[in-house]
Amino acid sequence: MADASRVVLGLGGCVDEELTLTADVLERLVTDYGIAAAELAAPPSAVNGERDLVVSILGYVARGRGGEHFVAAAPALETFAGRFPHRTTLGGTSVRAGILLSRLGVPSTLHLVSVNDTVRRLLPAGTEYVSSGVADTYHPHLIVQYHQGLRIRAGDVDVTAPFPNRLIYVNDPANSAMRLTDDLGDRLGRADVFLISGFNAMRDEAELDRRLAELRAHMRRLPPRAVTYFEDAAYHEPAFSRRVRDALLDAIDVYGLNEDELQSYLGRPVDLLSPDQVADALTAVHALIPAPTLVLHTKYWAAALGDDARRYADALDTGTLLAATRYAHGDDFTDADVDRLRRQPRRPESVAFARALGERLGDRVHCVPGLALDVANPTTIGLGDTFVGGFLAALVRQEER
Repeated sequence: MADASRVVLGLGGCVDEELTLTADVLERLVTDYGIAAAELAAPPSAVNGERDLVVSILGYVARGRGGEHFVAAAPALETFAGRFPHRTTLGGTSVRAGILLSRLGVPSTLHLVSVNDTVRRLLPAGTEYVSSGVADTYHPHLIVQYHQGLRIRAGDVDVTAPFPNRLIYVNDPANSAMRLTDDLGDRLGRADVFLISGFNAMRDEAELDRRLAELRAHMRRLPPRAVTYFEDAAYHEPAFSRRVRDALLDAIDVYGLNEDELQSYLGRPVDLLSPDQVADALTAVHALIPAPTLVLHTKYWAAALGDDARRYADALDTGTLLAATRYAHGDDFTDADVDRLRRQPRRPESVAFARALGERLGDRVHCVPGLALDVANPTTIGLGDTFVGGFLAALVRQEER
């Protein structure tokens, strides 16, 4: 079994306040703030208060999309969360992936930018972590999920969610700074797997460039055999996405993203069950992001594109299975739930899609169909993070064989 030093997960983490939207609260806010339907077509680019937050959320709900935003007015996050029943969890791609790896018996080391009593209480017992923070800080992220069919009717607003999804709203100076520990390079020198995530929260260009240069210096210590996985996200400063790719791409083995990020890069919607549209989209995004392997995880399927695509077949399948288990059972899923879902049939439309995509792109693609699930109240928070954790767990076990 791997030891923690062989799997390094970074670069940040956070405390999440998770809630599920309800129509009654949103309808009251639409009325109280005098929000008009026309505002939802072009939601505010900057979230400067609770009114902006509500408009932003409604715009996403109307499209069934997920997203992430910086919120300039931090008190708005607490005010909005206080209107709903909510629970406190740990978040960040690396942290959620690490928690899943722990459940699967795969130790890892988390690189954090801050800790506090909540983090210490909620991390699994025995979790190894290092933090670049010099003192405890507490800046919870607002994580909003909504169910398919949620309908909000107030004034001239009439919005129904076509799909379930989740939204992230953040004001977190520690993750915005994304400081690195001095000994990160020493840890990477012993690593088989390194996960990079979190640069999307940075907001200062000069600081971002410094941090990327520091990370490159640390990464020079990685052994030649190590696999570096980069998980994309919605950038609080969209222009920074290109800066991060330009700085790190030649050191990344696997570049992961979801359907929201795919469509954002393309600037157009993509029918995720159209083999022609997806083949074109994957080809276009891989030209933009020419990592050795591009991994796209969606609600219908997960696919790897690149010369080594088939190397990641088991990782894709494990990530898909565990994300589906979280979708159906939330944080409290059991081994029995995983085993039961493993025997579930795959979505027929996804099976047909995967076959057709392979016919179009050949051996350079490997596509795993999603599972056939009918869940009344699914969990939409942390699905991508869970996919990443499952993917990395399979990689570690593959290296051990």
